[in-house]
Amino acid sequence: MNIIRTVITIILAGILTDNYVLSKFLGICPFLGVSKKLDTAMGMSAAVIFVMVLSTAVTYPIQRFVLEALGLEYLQTVVFILIIAALVQLIEIALRKYIPTLHAALGVYLPLITTNCAVLGCAILVTENYGSASYSFGMGYLYALSCAFGSGVGFLVAMAIFAGVRRRMEFCDVPETLRGLPITLIAASLVAMSFLGFAGI
Repeated sequence: MNIIRTVITIILAGILTDNYVLSKFLGICPFLGVSKKLDTAMGMSAAVIFVMVLSTAVTYPIQRFVLEALGLEYLQTVVFILIIAALVQLIEIALRKYIPTLHAALGVYLPLITTNCAVLGCAILVTENYGSASYSFGMGYLYALSCAFGSGVGFLVAMAIFAGVRRRMEFCDVPETLRGLPITLIAASLVAMSFLGFAGI
């Protein structure tokens, strides 16, 4: 029962209090670039969730049993980026074949998941938080996957909210000096501020 409660807490933290986009400010490029339309934002978010969970599933045991065992921790970032790049290539091939409209809508932002700091940050942070000797491999692995899933859903929530905000802004009378990127950044900061209300939960 305690394990289930811990897993739920980790997932909720990834969505609300430790949201990678709105609290840690990771993954801002796709957050600003793909959130103009809700369907595109949801497609990008689904791809990010998949890559986050799958990359964590692969990188966590590699970090624990290969890099740490051989004293190669300094190669962590390079190894993780290579793994994430391979996973993104698989997703891109699958989308191009089975969902070409989504592939076309995501455009350049799909390959950019490779360098999406939210995905890389998730892979690194879960190994730091749940890779210590205080966790058995099974327990740490479960918590790491839960954190990756919660972080991915948090990315989706942030994208969905901001897509709605940007949709509303299209019908607002924005002063000419603030149109475009300035009002987008102001709106993003206000959305991020709203998530401060979850701090301390």
